[in-house]
Amino acid sequence: MKPKLIYEKRVNNRLTYSKYIELTEKYIEHTDVENLNEEELEIYNYTKFNLHRSKRIEKTFNPPNEIVEIIKNIYTPQTWMVITENWCGDSAQNLPYIAKLSELNKNINLLIVLRDSNLDIMNKYLTNGTMSIPILIVFDENDYELFKWGPRPEKVKEEIKRLKTEGIVKPELYEKLHLWYGRNRGEELLKELSELLEGLVSNQNIVEVSNF
Repeated sequence: MKPKLIYEKRVNNRLTYSKYIELTEKYIEHTDVENLNEEELEIYNYTKFNLHRSKRIEKTFNPPNEIVEIIKNIYTPQTWMVITENWCGDSAQNLPYIAKLSELNKNINLLIVLRDSNLDIMNKYLTNGTMSIPILIVFDENDYELFKWGPRPEKVKEEIKRLKTEGIVKPELYEKLHLWYGRNRGEELLKELSELLEGLVSNQNIVEVSNF
């Protein structure tokens, strides 16, 4: 069993998914673009495009039966905590799927944690020493960590390596990355999450039988 994280008492700016989207919409609507410096404008534009991407996924995604059945078999409470920020392109392409899946079972509580307001927690879930996001951490009903996923599907990591080998750099790299995500339609993410969740459900059933 991995160490326990008392996130409810320590996490700043914990949000529901709907609140997270609402704050992003307000940021886009009320930001005075003319007064932004170059870096701020870049972040603003990333965030604006990301919101469009997320909303498109929200409208078009229908969870496949295989993962629906796995999630419906979760019969003890879980917290799905996602560390992210709204300017993150990988988050825009993955978080909407995670949010939709969390709605399939009332035992799942989705919690969005803003990375830059919770660096102590982010530092527990670094990827090769970097604060890459999104990171999904699943906890059981006693707040013990069950598994971690992120910041992107393995196939995306491979694609990035390939593009970098070809000498492709930002912003073309980001453009090709989002094109890959658009074509994949969450398939690799769902495959990886299905394997992780199926393992939990299997262990859950073993415990149930042993306690019978």
